Amino acid sequence: MIDQRAIVDATAVLGSGVTVGAFSIIEPHVTIGDNTRIDAHTIVRRNSLIGEDNHIHSFCSIGDDPQFSGYQGEETFLDIGHRNQIREFCTLNRGSPAGTGRTSIGNDNFLMAYVHIAHDSELGNNITLANAVSLAGHVEIGDGATLGGFSLVHQFCRIGQHAFTGIGTICLKDIPPFVMAAGHSAVPYGINVRGLRRRGFDAESVTALQRAYRHLYRSGLDLKA
Repeated sequence: MIDQRAIVDATAVLGSGVTVGAFSIIEPHVTIGDNTRIDAHTIVRRNSLIGEDNHIHSFCSIGDDPQFSGYQGEETFLDIGHRNQIREFCTLNRGSPAGTGRTSIGNDNFLMAYVHIAHDSELGNNITLANAVSLAGHVEIGDGATLGGFSLVHQFCRIGQHAFTGIGTICLKDIPPFVMAAGHSAVPYGINVRGLRRRGFDAESVTALQRAYRHLYRSGLDLKA
């Protein structure tokens, strides 16, 4: 259902069962998949491709221009997969000409309120970004990662699959897969055991990862880039 107070451009392609709430705006060259719900007061900007069964809550900015000083109106894109929950006041920017030109978000992700995803970032699947997480440009987040509220990730950093950051963590370097990190300059604190068990990793796999962690971080290896 399209609320009569919404503005939907004639070139936008909306699938079956799409809902657009009051005062929301769907710009030109937008595609929205079946059964996706756009709540009131949200804007979906040009060149945004949104999959099926997503729920985008109120006051979100989806697919706006990249926050990149060299941007001069080039054609760039935002791709969002299926079954994502995007809560209030999230800002998801398109890619930039200095990167891939495309920001991509996979499937089954949970983006809590006030999350910011900058240009050219790539998110996998089953990721949780808690309130006010902010990703700079060109960031990569692996499948199953969880970032605690107010975590910040520096541009070009990678957060590995099933990694976990504590509240307010500032990530200036990559966080390896399966690792927990916290602090104002993120410090590893061990393997994300609880998260791995929730996702069905067996005891043998967890033990092997713990051994690898001890070798990597506790054996005196020089990890400087």
